[in-house]
Amino acid sequence: MSWIVSDELWARIEPFLPVVPRRADHPGRRRLDDRKVLSGILLYTGIPWEFLPQELGFGSGMTCWRRLRDWNDAGVWQRLHESLPAELNAAGALDWSRAVIDGSRTGHEGRPKTGRSPVDRARTGSKHHLITEAHGIPLAVSLTGGNRNDVTQLMPLIEAVPPVRGRRGRPRRRPVSLYADRGYDHDKYRRQVRAVGITPVIARRGTGHGSGLGIHRWVVEQSFALPHWFRRLRIRWEIRDDIHEALLVLGCALICRRRLKSSP
Repeated sequence: MSWIVSDELWARIEPFLPVVPRRADHPGRRRLDDRKVLSGILLYTGIPWEFLPQELGFGSGMTCWRRLRDWNDAGVWQRLHESLPAELNAAGALDWSRAVIDGSRTGHEGRPKTGRSPVDRARTGSKHHLITEAHGIPLAVSLTGGNRNDVTQLMPLIEAVPPVRGRRGRPRRRPVSLYADRGYDHDKYRRQVRAVGITPVIARRGTGHGSGLGIHRWVVEQSFALPHWFRRLRIRWEIRDDIHEALLVLGCALICRRRLKSSP
């Protein structure tokens, strides 16, 4: 099992998991070990949950689904994601000189938080919205319908960045500047960004390409590519939006963990 959930990863996640006492009056079947169920969740690739192979010993697909749901309701994935930037900050791996924001569409239809894309032949789908620091480390993520304009998530994502500790002084929440593409070109939102102490650096509509901002904005595209390697995030298979959001936040947490392991 350690090839899926290493001792190091388990040591990070276990403290956040809620303790579920066994009932004494009607104990029933013994609850499957949390670490084994977590392995089943990490193995999930977008196939129907009931098709997860039980012979691996990680429980049924529905057991994994329910545990993923319950842990998401308990805030496990969000707390895990928020704990890792503090370690990165302590290691000097976070660059607060700028942040980068963008949105990326994921396809599927008939789900909550979906909508017809105005730029992709009206295909129904959802959108992932992400804000990263200068190196592409995810700070906050959100899910909306595919018809939502990226700029609607600008301020919510800025406000969603948690206080990051790890260094002496007050926790850090705000970068010096924020880079974004032409989809965020609204003076109203520039004023809102400045009001929270951040300098907006946003490409203008109607101007030629080659502004040079792309040398800073590409990191967010790279950050989207990493979780989208997992089929469960590249294509939204989950009917419930909270389950997809749980997988999305977990994916961002794993990216932060990978960066922490590679930091000097």
